Amino acid sequence: MKVCGIELKANDAIISLMSLENGLYTLLDCRVKKLSINDASDGEQLKKFQFDFGKLMTDYQIEHAVIRERMTKGKFAGGAAGFKLEASIQLADGISVSLLSPSKAKEIIKNSQVVMNFEETGLKQFQEQAFLTAFAYLESQ
Repeated sequence: MKVCGIELKANDAIISLMSLENGLYTLLDCRVKKLSINDASDGEQLKKFQFDFGKLMTDYQIEHAVIRERMTKGKFAGGAAGFKLEASIQLADGISVSLLSPSKAKEIIKNSQVVMNFEETGLKQFQEQAFLTAFAYLESQ
């Protein structure tokens, strides 16, 4: 199974692609590390973002996208732009999408038999949460 872990921050969708086949985890190379928009209030930019994301999922034959869930209220609540990006990903045609809360992901990783050391992955530091989201999702399946 190939999945795309996504962390939404401001106007960016940070991604990490991973697959699990026969018990072997593989990080997939990707031409982009994040997709961004300049103005979340511009409908055309949101449509382009949705198209670009869908094209990326099709090109890499990704079966499922999992988004790191953000709080809707409180001190650490996500911004409006992030929620617009989340909605455009969820509404994209042909893409299976789910949300995974950080606490659930942490619990899954804690109980995992597989030990993953992020420093050895070769990913950029800003991709860590997207990577952990993808890994936790695959571990829960």
